[in-house]
Amino acid sequence: MKRIRGGITLPKGFFQAGIHCGIKKRNLDLALILSEVPAAAAGLFTSNSFKAAPVILSKKYLDKKSHRAVIINSGNANCLTGKAGIADSIAISDKLGSLIGCRKEGVLVCSTGIIGKRLPMSKIKKSLPLLVSSLHRAHSKKAANAIMTTDTFLKEAAYSVKIGRKSISLAGITKGAGMIEPNMATMLAIITTDARVEKRLLKKALKEAAGESFNSITIDGDMSTNDAIIVLANGLSGVDISESNWAYMKFVEALKALCLDLAKMVVKDGEGATKFIKIEVIGAKDFSQAREVGLKIANSPLFKTMCYGDNPNFGRIAAACGAVSRPINPAKVDIYLNGRKALDKGVAVSDKLPRNIFRGKNIKIRVCLNSGMAQTVIFTSDLSPEYVKINAAYS
Repeated sequence: MKRIRGGITLPKGFFQAGIHCGIKKRNLDLALILSEVPAAAAGLFTSNSFKAAPVILSKKYLDKKSHRAVIINSGNANCLTGKAGIADSIAISDKLGSLIGCRKEGVLVCSTGIIGKRLPMSKIKKSLPLLVSSLHRAHSKKAANAIMTTDTFLKEAAYSVKIGRKSISLAGITKGAGMIEPNMATMLAIITTDARVEKRLLKKALKEAAGESFNSITIDGDMSTNDAIIVLANGLSGVDISESNWAYMKFVEALKALCLDLAKMVVKDGEGATKFIKIEVIGAKDFSQAREVGLKIANSPLFKTMCYGDNPNFGRIAAACGAVSRPINPAKVDIYLNGRKALDKGVAVSDKLPRNIFRGKNIKIRVCLNSGMAQTVIFTSDLSPEYVKINAAYS
């Protein structure tokens, strides 16, 4: 397995396009990912109760056996738009399906952007023929660019995996910078692969990969209404992935690596972020406890602002650990800041640590609960004044 240069069209038989249709005043705002043959598809979606129209529709469409395309618009979430919003998403899938030669159920729909506004359907419908005619196989960043909202850079990654005498490819694009909180919340991510994977197995692999990547990041603790990961597998590599063969392990390993790369990009592009923070929780009683501790720290405004200010105030980490649902024994807990021990079995090693511990863009926190064998890793970013400015103005 190796990471290679390339975008969403690296796997065989995939095409992409990105155009400006007028949802935004400027910049690309409509993307299309197409498989030249029917593909198996799997998806994971936000658990927010206020699901956007495209989330509701795509979850329904995924009951079908195969799919051809994913269309994504940015600048408008098509959320809190009622039955009319769902009708708009259906109309887009229907019109696009007729243009690419498949039923509307073969087109999955995603939206991202401002909540509470109807899509400008006349602009979108008018632009669909141009979107289809713009499809190409060449490595291009247009689709990745067209799905961006408050992102400051586009996010893509690709992997190649040798399986016997053949190879498979996996590639993905994602967007996201704010309203990031796992459960399942992943911003938007589209993944393509030319492996042949049965639908049920593809969903299983995606859940496993997302658990260690998209479901282990948080920017601000706020869960979006539109988040989705969709993976398409068209089988054109000729390599069969089945649960009973060793190729499945290699496929999942590559999918995990791809998803983790994309998820880390989202954290690094967190709104107003100046720091990339890795939180390791080890020695927990079980995974649930480890995860709760990790997320409690990562979502603490006090912790995040201390990281922004290069302030090694480990008391804020300890306070977050102690605020979880199940009691933790302070006398067992060790805390490390970028490798330096700050708390030893619940007792401060020093009442004042040098501020240069947190200087630089990368921060690593390790919390040892010393109560079991479970562990987890959570990735997050700091909280800066720029985050407040961005979200105070976003409308």
